[in-house]
Amino acid sequence: MKIRKGDTVKILAGKYKGKEGKVLKAIPAKSKIIVEGINFKVKHMKPTQKNPQGGILEKEAPMHASNAMLVCKKCGAATRIAMKVLEDGTKERICKKCGEIIPKVID
Repeated sequence: MKIRKGDTVKILAGKYKGKEGKVLKAIPAKSKIIVEGINFKVKHMKPTQKNPQGGILEKEAPMHASNAMLVCKKCGAATRIAMKVLEDGTKERICKKCGEIIPKVID
């Protein structure tokens, strides 16, 4: 899976098609991602000691990574990603549109 935590992605399919958001969590084993402000689900919460009121909570749910495309920071367009092995042996993600290296986001 080429999408990682901290990347900005554009949604390609579904209710939120065309919107952009930041990846909060990537789950490579299931090819799923959680995107900030996208794919909200309603969860009913019982009252607990942490949340004595209880109630209805909206939170982001995982979506399949194939429904999102990475947005290049240099050219600003949604793009496919190529993997390239550099001379020192490290693998880097490359933007297919502008050829720029997509840096790893460190939070």
